[in-house]
Amino acid sequence: MARAAEDAGHGDRRRVVVITGASAGVGRAAARAFAARGARVGLLARGVDGLEGARREVEAAGGEALVLPVDVADAAAVERAAAEVERVLGPIDVWVNNAMASVFSPVSEMRPEEYRRVTEVTYLGYVHGTLSALRRMRPRDRGVIVQVGSALAHRAIPLQSAYCAAKHAIKGFTESLRCELFHDRSHVRVTLVDMPALNTPQFEWVKTRLPGRPQPVPPIFQPEVAADAIVFAADHGERKMMWVGLPTAKAVLGNRIIPALLDRYLSRKGYDSQQTDEPVPEGRRDNLWAPVPGDHGAHGRFDARARARCAGLWVAKHRGAAAVAAAVVATALVGALAAS
Repeated sequence: MARAAEDAGHGDRRRVVVITGASAGVGRAAARAFAARGARVGLLARGVDGLEGARREVEAAGGEALVLPVDVADAAAVERAAAEVERVLGPIDVWVNNAMASVFSPVSEMRPEEYRRVTEVTYLGYVHGTLSALRRMRPRDRGVIVQVGSALAHRAIPLQSAYCAAKHAIKGFTESLRCELFHDRSHVRVTLVDMPALNTPQFEWVKTRLPGRPQPVPPIFQPEVAADAIVFAADHGERKMMWVGLPTAKAVLGNRIIPALLDRYLSRKGYDSQQTDEPVPEGRRDNLWAPVPGDHGAHGRFDARARARCAGLWVAKHRGAAAVAAAVVATALVGALAAS
C-alpha cells in the first residue's frame, strides 16, 4: 500500500511523531499506540510527571521518546520544541494536535480571562502546532497533521461554551488549510478526527462551577479507541475527516437536520448529563493555568462505564466493506419484499 513507506518512516528510518497533550488522556494513549509500531515520539505537554510516565510507556512499548515540557499557548515554545524534535529524533512525519483546556460553567459566570486561556490552548495551540509542522513538512512536500477534534465542533452543548467554540474554530481553520494545500498541489495532508465522549483524566482537573463532579456525556469510550483512530488517520492522511463512533455521527447529522430541536433537548438534558450526583471534592485543583502535579495516565475514573470497542470506528476505517455490506442487506430486503 502507498502508506507502507510512511508506516516505517522513510527508507530505514522509523517514523517521527509529535503529540501535544501527551502527558495524559488521549495523547498518552496515542503515544503508546505509535510506540507499539516502533515510532520515535516527541511528547509535548506542561506536566513533567505525566510526560515522564509517557516516556516510560513509550519505551516499554518499543518506541523512542523525547520529553519536551511546553505550553502550546506559547508559539515560540512550540517552535523550539519542533526544532528540538528534528535535532534529536529526525524529520517529523506526523504531528498530532491534541492539547486542550476547558471550563465547565454557564456563560453568565465565565470570565474573559478564562475564555482567553481556553482559546489559547485549545484553538491557538493547534494553530501553533500546525504552523511549526508546516514549516518543516512543506519544504519536504510530505507529512501528515492530525487534528484531534470533537463532536462538539459540530454541535455545541451547554456549560462548555469556551471549549465548544475552540473546537468549532479548529474545524474552520483546518478546512481553510486543506483548501490551500490542494491549491498548492502539496503532498502534506491534514485530517480532522472528531471524537465522542472519552474516559480521560480531564474530568478530574477541568475547572468547574458545577455542583456535581464533571463527567463525559454517555456513552463513554476508552482513550485507546481515540488512539486507534489517530494512528489510522496518520496512515490515511488523504481522509478529510473521521467521525469516531455512532454518538459523533448522530451529533453531526442531527445538528444538520434538527438543530432547533437539539437546542431544546440539550437545554433539558445537557446539564445533568455532564455531572454526577457526587459533589465536587473540597480543595479540588484544576489545570487551567498550571498542570496538576502527578502522573495521571490515560484513563479517567469511568473504566466501569467505558467501552473498549467502537463499532462506528470500524465502519469509519472500513468504508468500502461497510458500503458493500449495506448494499447486500438492502438487496436482500428488496428481494424479500418483492417475494412477499
